[in-house]
Formats: sequence, structure tokens, C-alpha cells
Amino acid sequence: MTAIDPTAHLTAEQIEELGRELDAIRDEVIAGRGEKDAAYIRKVISAQRKLELVSRGVLLFSIFPPAWLIGTAGLSVAKIMDNMEIGHNILHGQWDWMRDPKIHSTTWDWDHVSPAEQWKHSHNELHHTYTNVIGKDNDLGYGIMRVDEDQKWHPFHLGQPLWNFINACFFEYGIAAYDLELGKNLSKRRRKSPEFRARARAVGRKIRKQVLKDYVIHPLLSGPSFPTTLAATFTANLVRNLWTHSVIMCGHFPEGVQVFERRSIRGETRGQWYLRQMMGSANISGSKAMHFMTGNLSHQIEHHLFPDLPSNRYAEVAVKVRALFEKYELDYVTGPLPKQVFSAWHKVFRLSLPNKKPKVKTPKVKTPDREQELVAA
Repeated sequence: MTAIDPTAHLTAEQIEELGRELDAIRDEVIAGRGEKDAAYIRKVISAQRKLELVSRGVLLFSIFPPAWLIGTAGLSVAKIMDNMEIGHNILHGQWDWMRDPKIHSTTWDWDHVSPAEQWKHSHNELHHTYTNVIGKDNDLGYGIMRVDEDQKWHPFHLGQPLWNFINACFFEYGIAAYDLELGKNLSKRRRKSPEFRARARAVGRKIRKQVLKDYVIHPLLSGPSFPTTLAATFTANLVRNLWTHSVIMCGHFPEGVQVFERRSIRGETRGQWYLRQMMGSANISGSKAMHFMTGNLSHQIEHHLFPDLPSNRYAEVAVKVRALFEKYELDYVTGPLPKQVFSAWHKVFRLSLPNKKPKVKTPKVKTPDREQELVAA
């Protein structure tokens, strides 16, 4: 919530016209979806599975340092691909139009401790509906950070850089916690709720499944390489968590991204919803490889405008969307990954401290120039 509204120059009619232009972009992509897109996602899934299989195979010999390095690097990339370009986007329903029961948001499971159904509720239904609305969007600050100057500061916030770093290292567990809405369900009465208990059991089952696969079965298959394979898997999960956290942070937390009050979305029109997505998101610029490894969430603005479009189309959509930013004189927040990561962390540190009090300037009394007085006399 900035003191100066960056959209104040737009009239109500301009906002709705912007919405219609964005609808036209979406309709054009939907009409053009076809076999080329389907071949893309099938190719990515096949490549990810082969990379994971080969990497886990190499790690059976992880007692040897070269095997450990190669296997760990490959498994890290495979896990990132599974979470970002594949899992995240399939669970968004981006590929449901293919009507392939194996690549569908209702059947897909991913390499993550958060159950797919719970993630879809907290992410697709809540985060994408209430993007950057304080008190409604749990992804904004992950429920543990102060994200705006207008939020009341408490001494607890001094630790938010540390909480954020810990959350980054174990990001999949952090996601599972706020998918479960653990914060608001900590009271004994709420913990007894049958609905909450059922969801908690689902999370527990998913965690057991992931731990069994990564930290028991695979290391045991490694025989004498058990401890090194265990360390390799932990490292791969850590790399995946840090990368995913960084990408997500860059999407909504860099300086220049807007946050919103609850009251601002009352009676929100489609055009206004589009505008909030544009102002509440930021992109990452870079190579095709970088875009791929982010799951094309480097095109976060386009993803929030059109969350159900195939991710491989965001690059072409971004050209048209950026043109609309320029047409309507709006700030398209983007930058290289290091710049965006620094900006997001800078904001985390800045908001961990109380707001700076504006300096009170002592009024200066102007005294008449003596020489001018003499001339006047």
C-alpha cells in the first residue's frame, strides 16, 4: 500500500478496457493450443523422469566423490523440474484441456510433502484469487513476516530474516504448514475439528511417503553408500527448496510490487482484478534455460493474469502484456534473478525494523538582507 497509487491516472472505463484486451490475449492462446503444446509437456515429463532415474542410479555409488557430485546435481535439477515446470503447472490445470488422465490436475501427484488437493486450495483458490491482499493471501510473507509499512510492527518482526531463511531451507514443509492453515488451527478447540484432523492426517501420510522414498528406501538400496546417498538426497531437497523459495519471493516481494488492503477488493470488477495481478507481481529476466528452471514463473505477471494457460506460452504472451503496461503507463517490475532476489531480501530486512519516523524540520525564520534594507532606505 503505497502513499501514491500507481494506477490513479486510470479511469474506470480504461481499467475495464484493459480487462477486455487481456481477455482477448487469453482467448487467442486458448484457441491456439494443440499438439505442439501437448508434445512439449510430455517431453518435459519424460526428460525429468529419466534424469531422476539416472541420478538415483549414480547415487548408488555415491561413496565415490565424482558419483556423489554428479548424482546430487542431477537429482537437484530433477526435483526442481518436478516441482516447478511440471507439478506446479499441471496442478494449476494448465494441461487439463488435453484430457489425458495421466497429466491432469485431478490425478497428478508430485515430489512434495504437501498433498496436491490442499495445495490447490491454498494456492489456486486463495493465493491467485486474493493476490497480495493482506490477511487473505497466505503466500504473502508466508504468514510469518511483515510485508508492508502500514502493518503494525512488533519486536517479533526483528527475527523475520531468520524465519525467512529457515523457511527457505525447508520450504516444502513451510508450504505444507500454511496449506494446512496451521497458524489459525493451533488452538485446542480447532485442532479437534474433524476437518482439520483429516487434513493433518493427509499431510502426515504425504510426509511419511516422501521420507520413506528419499531417506530410507533409496539410501538402503545404496548399500555401503547409505550415508553418502542420504546426504545427497538431503542436499538435493535443500537445493530445490532454496531455488523454489527464491523464485516465489521474486514473484511478489521485490521493491515496487504493490500490496492491498481487504477493503480495496470489495466489489472488484474483472478489469480491477486483472490490474491487481499486474501491480502485485514481478518478473525475472533471463535466458530460456532460466525461465524453464523457474517453471516459467519468471513470467509471474503473465502467470497471475492467466494461471491456466500452458506455461510454455508465457514468453510470447509477455510481449503483448508488456505492451499493455506501456500503453496504460504502468510499471512493469522485472529484472535479473540476482537483482530481484536482493530486492526481495532487502525488503524482508527493511520491514523487520520499525518504520523510520519522518524528520521534523525546524521552521526557519527568514531575516531580511541588511544590504537590501540599506538600499531601500
